[in-house]
Amino acid sequence: MSAFSASPNATWSYLGHEVYSVSSSPTKAASQVHCGADGPAVLLVHGFGASTDHWRYNIPVLAQTYEVHALDLLGFGRSAKPPELEYGGELWKEQVVAYVKERIKRPTVIVGNSLGGYAALAAGAALESDSAGVVLLNAAGYFSDEKYVSKPKNVSSKLRQMIGLGLSRDLLVKWLFYPLIQRLIFENLRRPGVIRSTLQQVYIDPTNVDDYLIESIRRPSLDPGAFQVFQKVFQARGLKGKPIDELFQDLQSPLLLLWGDSDPWLRNAKAKQDKFRFFAREASVDVKEVLLNAGHCPHDEIPDQVNQEMLAWLKG
Repeated sequence: MSAFSASPNATWSYLGHEVYSVSSSPTKAASQVHCGADGPAVLLVHGFGASTDHWRYNIPVLAQTYEVHALDLLGFGRSAKPPELEYGGELWKEQVVAYVKERIKRPTVIVGNSLGGYAALAAGAALESDSAGVVLLNAAGYFSDEKYVSKPKNVSSKLRQMIGLGLSRDLLVKWLFYPLIQRLIFENLRRPGVIRSTLQQVYIDPTNVDDYLIESIRRPSLDPGAFQVFQKVFQARGLKGKPIDELFQDLQSPLLLLWGDSDPWLRNAKAKQDKFRFFAREASVDVKEVLLNAGHCPHDEIPDQVNQEMLAWLKG
């Protein structure tokens, strides 16, 4: 299994904020043998709390054949963490779209894990013909029927809802208790021991839960603005943006669904998979699905299998 190897790219900014990215390409000889020059580029998009470092075992293998990029979404990794931004699916989708158009400048396969999977799908749909394909690894997101919230039908129900909304706006709760609770959660989550324990629950095989991975998650949490980003994501309670089923209808490029089939993080994971499968097949795109014996991050837990599946699909 190859170790992480990629070069940081020249500075690139989105909305005036610096974005960290890396890239790696086949050697000239490899390009002549494979399709590095004529085939699509590949862009890797990490999940919540992760960064380009999470693709440590994928970039070296994919880059033997393809031009490979990975970026840190705003608010994560080595990218800027400005507190004034509205963090969510729409921001990250637009960031990915801009990166493809401004930096890669060619048809691109976008690969995403978890919330990065939502950004990859949304960007792939928005890019239209500039999207050469989308690969989703245990993607996050919601469907149209999950967005619906019933309205109160009678006076007492309306009153209870109004009281609930009023309490949520109470200054003592909003400006003292909520930030304090969020700060305590944040401080606890970025402790190395807690990061290790959490990852050991998320990975079915914890072999790759090593010091490098733990530090790659802990280090960005020490950056200025990291807590404010956590607060905004915490308060948003969702990715926002279009629901998954609508994004599938907009997608024009082939789709590969790779599932760590023992994912403990996705709520109702099996039902979620069924929905992804159903709506993907309803869309007018080519779809392939592969179930893997892994948890929420199969690309890092079982990278050899994931690399093999992606390369076979890319070649096809």
